[in-house]
Amino acid sequence: MQQHEVAARVRQVIDAAGISAREFARRIVIDPSKLSRSLNGSRRFTAAELARIADIGGVDAGWLLGSASGLPVPPASPPSPPPEGGRPLQIVRETVRLIAERGFHAVRVSDIATACRTSTAAIHYHFPGRDELLEAAVRWCMDEDTRRRGAATEGTGHAGDELRLLLELQTPRTEQQRRQWSVWLDLWAEAARSTSVGQLHREYYRQWRTTVSDVIRRGVEQEVFRPVDPDSAALTLTALIDGLASQVLATAPDSPGTGTGAQAMHDALIAHVDTCLTAPAA
Repeated sequence: MQQHEVAARVRQVIDAAGISAREFARRIVIDPSKLSRSLNGSRRFTAAELARIADIGGVDAGWLLGSASGLPVPPASPPSPPPEGGRPLQIVRETVRLIAERGFHAVRVSDIATACRTSTAAIHYHFPGRDELLEAAVRWCMDEDTRRRGAATEGTGHAGDELRLLLELQTPRTEQQRRQWSVWLDLWAEAARSTSVGQLHREYYRQWRTTVSDVIRRGVEQEVFRPVDPDSAALTLTALIDGLASQVLATAPDSPGTGTGAQAMHDALIAHVDTCLTAPAA
């Protein structure tokens, strides 16, 4: 089957799902630009990507390649309810959870299969290798973090308020926030050894620092912040967030009075903003 015909069938799946191409890319855990290039014919879909597309779309993978009907063959027994978001997202979510608990190199594919109540063959069907699975986990964490920030700050007009919201989101108070930071710390180490993960890591931090820089730039324009260089101030602030968060993660959440808890981190960040960024009262 020609590449453009495969792309046309994938477009049918996306249209039938009733979601944007960007959201579809998030659900099959690939870079939206890769999906766009594949749909435009300048890049071929990989076999694993087609498997994930078939899973999300509820079609036979063979149909995407023109060799089977569009509907899956009914199973001999009633199927169990599909996991929320589809099997690929379930695999990635469980991978992230296990990485947070054990560290990436201590997580085996069989552990992920057990957590998903499926077989290792099913894991490899969607993600053929550990490297691809790690990249998918990194991308999912990036997308989730970006989505949460966007939802929390949407409609916020005051730059000072928006920056404080961003700081609150980055403070690991809850179990979920600590888990997310645990994954980031493990992936930082992996990024130093893996070119592909390192590229994702650099791209995420470029986006994150740009977000902070843009907020600071608007704050300068609104005269709620001092006339600082936004890029330099964002670099300093994000580095401070990372350093403090790593100290918080090294401290048990139920160990008050150590000076390295989540509240102490938040207080230090607010003090930095008030001292170095907030404009003096007129």
